[in-house]
Amino acid sequence: MSNGPLIVQSDRTVLLETGHEMASAARHELGIFAELERAPEHVHTYRITKLGLWNARAAGHDAAFILASLKKWSKFEIPKLVESEIQNTIDRFGKLQIGRDDQGLILTSDSKAVLAEVGSNQKIGELLEGPIENGYRVRDWARGALKQQLLKLGWPASDDAGYTPGAPYEIGLLQDTWKLRGYQREAADKFALGGSGVVVLPCGAGKTMVGAATMADVKANTLILVTNTVAARQWRDELIEKTTLTEEDIAEYSGSSKELAPVTIATYQILTTRRKGEFTHLALLDARDWGLIIYDEVHLLPAPIFKMTADLQARRRLGLTATLVREDGRESDVFSLIGPKRFDAPWKDIEAQGYIAPANCFEVRVSLPDDARMDYAIADQESRFRIAATANAKLGIIKRILKKHQGEPTLIIGQYLDQISEVSEALNIPKITGETPVDTREELFRSFRTGAIDTLVVSKVANFSVDLPEASVAIQISGAFGSRQEEAQRLGRLLRPKKDGRSAAFYTIVAADTVEQDFAQNRQRFLAEQGYSYEIIDADTI
Repeated sequence: MSNGPLIVQSDRTVLLETGHEMASAARHELGIFAELERAPEHVHTYRITKLGLWNARAAGHDAAFILASLKKWSKFEIPKLVESEIQNTIDRFGKLQIGRDDQGLILTSDSKAVLAEVGSNQKIGELLEGPIENGYRVRDWARGALKQQLLKLGWPASDDAGYTPGAPYEIGLLQDTWKLRGYQREAADKFALGGSGVVVLPCGAGKTMVGAATMADVKANTLILVTNTVAARQWRDELIEKTTLTEEDIAEYSGSSKELAPVTIATYQILTTRRKGEFTHLALLDARDWGLIIYDEVHLLPAPIFKMTADLQARRRLGLTATLVREDGRESDVFSLIGPKRFDAPWKDIEAQGYIAPANCFEVRVSLPDDARMDYAIADQESRFRIAATANAKLGIIKRILKKHQGEPTLIIGQYLDQISEVSEALNIPKITGETPVDTREELFRSFRTGAIDTLVVSKVANFSVDLPEASVAIQISGAFGSRQEEAQRLGRLLRPKKDGRSAAFYTIVAADTVEQDFAQNRQRFLAEQGYSYEIIDADTI
């Protein structure tokens, strides 16, 4: 116990005094095992959850580390109940083991009481064939479903049943002109110890290179699942540039191409396409003897992919993401089916190493004019958000921010297509939306990267896996209700290190005294969680 910035409460919430001189160091450790719930100006509220503790344990942090961290930073004594709950929760991880003998899958434990509890559960019982010494035999197809059910029961199993090696394929890294960063190597090494799981790194920190390093370690046919076709082509280009793979080794499986190769890059959309109720491209998952499956932006994994992944538990699975937060609340399915968190590097740590740019975050509040305020007052809840988000009053603020950052590479990011079109036309700035042909998108992104154009108006298609390293200003004019995962992606557009070392500026324009301002608290919470300052400014000060 010290005169630190934390107060640990008996309901497993932790209060962080943000103005304390040790707040930044305490936040760094707290984020390993606790989730930020609220982030107003002076006191942030975290919650210690079971899933958070189990993810921390899987990443190599034991109960002793967690309790020592809380005691080091806490202003008062840790409640004994919280200490015992943390210890008991951590102890439940791996109490059950999924393994394999010469007859197939088995579930074992050194605790007869735990075996009796899980064996008596009806849903788990349907996945078991019968008792064996110190456990049960597991049905061959039930490995993924069993992990899901055990997690729901509060007994997350360690999966030691091994993985199929997959069809071998030689893949190496070309490090003559570039070097794998220390944290990238560490992330790949920690993944290798488990064989499945998630690596959490900020946008711009080189998650693709963690994937490439893992591919070079596994040396087998690899299936890479990505968010869209632009992302697929960026993965392809990066792999060709930095590994021994050639164009002939890599195929794209998307709406515009249906090729297969030792390394195949497919979009989530194509895998979830249905005809007459059937997933028409599901055969892709068995088209080759994959030794590794990589899930890019795993926090966006569509729900149907979870069911498909439950049948892929014998394949090594690597999830890559900037945040484990899912807006649909299915973090537990990521834990069960892709795997637990294996590595997590805080944004500010990597920023301190010079690998991502520092960023200043601003919320600019603008008042609705009287006519829009009246429309807002009589609208239903859904319409209110759109009225606030697309307010014409934002256009003047956009102009002032552009003038302030004249000549700097800038992205204007919106949610609504009509709003994007209006801003594009009013300011004579090119736009990119989901309706923009892929070739046109790539050409505009290329022009932005080379400096031929310095401003783009983009929809959410630019949120994911789009590499725009010199972008240094983002103006967010509307979004998905302050979604934390969206904030991760949009801020990530700015975090590539700049050649001249300058900081990035991330503006969000919000209609004051509306539901949009209420939802902005989610944004503030995410940015605070990552250690970024978040300043609320009046429109007149721009």
